[in-house]
Amino acid sequence: MTIIHGAPPSDWLEAELADTLDEDYELELSEPALSDEIRKIYRKAHPAAMPRIDYFRALLSLQAELIRLQDWVTYHKEKVVVIFEGRDSAGKGGVIKRITQRLNPRVARVVALPAPSDREKSQWYFQRYVPHLPAGGEIVLFDRSWYNRSGVERVMGFASEDQVSQFFHDVPEFERMLVRSGIRLVKYWFSITDEEQQLRFLVRIHDPLKQWKLSPMDLESRVRWENYTKAKEETFARTNIPEAPWHIVEGNDKKRARLNCIDHLLKQFPYEDVPHEDIALPERVFNPDYERKVLPPELYVPSKY
Repeated sequence: MTIIHGAPPSDWLEAELADTLDEDYELELSEPALSDEIRKIYRKAHPAAMPRIDYFRALLSLQAELIRLQDWVTYHKEKVVVIFEGRDSAGKGGVIKRITQRLNPRVARVVALPAPSDREKSQWYFQRYVPHLPAGGEIVLFDRSWYNRSGVERVMGFASEDQVSQFFHDVPEFERMLVRSGIRLVKYWFSITDEEQQLRFLVRIHDPLKQWKLSPMDLESRVRWENYTKAKEETFARTNIPEAPWHIVEGNDKKRARLNCIDHLLKQFPYEDVPHEDIALPERVFNPDYERKVLPPELYVPSKY
């Protein structure tokens, strides 16, 4: 926080709040550089957009609760795992971004593993995920998880039917083991319609800032939409266990999906306020014999803006 010397506290608090809101706006200002035709289609498909001010008020309130949850997790050494699965472009990354935006990265971290190496392919399937599980006082958010095996790996032919069958046999017990070890496991599936995914892919194709989000695998998923649907249905049928049930988030409306997911996530934990030590800013120590050295100008980043 930057305090303006000589300015009343209300002024710099207002400036700090403005900075915070600017950060939110920066995340939200993602209006793609679309053609007029695609923009018309997009607006027609989303007629009742949530007013931005209402969205921000709700989001900031929920993020304040997430900080309370973080403090509770840290204080009681809780171990939390949240899994985010769903169709490509369904909004998993967007909600993860808003969950972690104001949390301590030493407490809440995101795991998004790349494709397995040849060595990892020869290991026990769950082995590459185990090192990322939380210790006491940590929250781990999996942006895709071991459910890759029953989803993309199965649909794209990277896993055999025997491997998928073994996965379905193993995963309920694996998750029960996690829960027995004291991990609080929450699983979300982000669901969007066929038409909405097509629209979001078109947006990414026409927006230079979002083209990096499109991979050949994403494009292939459009062709295999029905195969993904069948894989999803079997995954729910065989892995929706009482110890770790699935929760489906309707994702066609991005803003409402984020708020609904965060609100639901908070309700999964009996968190409450925890003791805090009072924080006092210590007095600056001045040494009359110290003289600050003048650093050479080439060390400084140019003031271009």
